[in-house]
Amino acid sequence: MDSYEDFAQVYDIFMDDIPYRQWCERVTEVLAAHDIRDGLILDLGCGTGSMTELLAARGFDMIGIDLSGQMLDRALKKREASGLDILYLQQDMRSFELYGTVRAVICLCDSLNYLLEKEELLETFRLVNNYLDPGGLFLFDFNTVYKYETVIGDCVIAENRDECSFIWENYYDGEERCNEYDLTFFVREESGLYRKFTETHLQRGYTLPEMQSLLERAGLVFLDAEDADTGGSVTPESQRIRVTAREQGKGNAEIKEKTDG
Repeated sequence: MDSYEDFAQVYDIFMDDIPYRQWCERVTEVLAAHDIRDGLILDLGCGTGSMTELLAARGFDMIGIDLSGQMLDRALKKREASGLDILYLQQDMRSFELYGTVRAVICLCDSLNYLLEKEELLETFRLVNNYLDPGGLFLFDFNTVYKYETVIGDCVIAENRDECSFIWENYYDGEERCNEYDLTFFVREESGLYRKFTETHLQRGYTLPEMQSLLERAGLVFLDAEDADTGGSVTPESQRIRVTAREQGKGNAEIKEKTDG
């Protein structure tokens, strides 16, 4: 997993087309449908805190966890500006720890695609199950294999702005279902000169059946899935899928593993 070093400086600039407010509306709708309108919510892989801030403004008590200290620095600046009461923790989602349980866990903007092995996903799902209240909800999204194979794999994306520019080169390995992002940024400094920096990120594509199987093995109950871009049903051409799952008892994961074994 890449920890977003220099990229954190310009992350919000180049992610300004992400429909965070629309996502927040949908998340709160799903939570409300399961009678969750307040209480403690964990934003796993919170990044710079854009979604965390929106949910906190809706009245939820928010915890944000991210591996990158640089991303969390940006989140803390947002918290200082908004005055919202948000707890941020620098932890790895594969081994995160909380002091107690939460009513729901969200993990959006393809954070789970940074987990390159199914066992890493399984361990994360087990931890989510462990830290959910009885009957608590888990909402997450992921980029599909179709998106990497057909839409962004092996293509180059570039954008030029006054304050910074970037070149985003994609290399997709179909056998491993892994997409390599080579990012090159040029950021204007106070002197007016531009500084170049590069980062490489890796993501893996997953299918909905794979996610459903891992949720079950972790002790969670799969409830629903939708196309995260359209809000409609999942299709073979869905690029991002949003999943809702529920806690069903802490012992079920162990029982399932023993049964499988």
